[in-house]
Amino acid sequence: MSQSKNDLFYLCSLIEYISRITKNTKKDIVIAIGKENLTKIYSLASVLHTEPIEKISDEIIDKYHISIGNYSNDYYQHKIPTFWDMGKIYQRLIVMNSKDEDYITSLVEVLTSFIILKLDNYDSSLYYENPSYLYECYKEGKIL
Repeated sequence: MSQSKNDLFYLCSLIEYISRITKNTKKDIVIAIGKENLTKIYSLASVLHTEPIEKISDEIIDKYHISIGNYSNDYYQHKIPTFWDMGKIYQRLIVMNSKDEDYITSLVEVLTSFIILKLDNYDSSLYYENPSYLYECYKEGKIL
């Protein structure tokens, strides 16, 4: 995996982690941080990943004033995937959607789209689906 894709994977996983601990959607987190700041975090990802993700997420939550929301996946019956697992799914979708490796623009588009809430439903098997299928669903704006 190229360094830029690895940095994107870290950023996606970080957003997922922050989303879980603050009980906000990925869309809420992306909006709270903003595209310019996401670009900065992405550019620092190769350094940030050397620190515990808990520390980095706490710093981001404080810096961007992310409050506790009421969105939760706690009610699902099945074992939920890790934030790293979900970060990998998001990273793949973003790369497939990206034009000219403009990963941050694509990240904002993908993580604020309908498919992320669908992927959050761990009682469905959507997050196990083939990345190409997920991308086609994303492009069509519905689950096929």
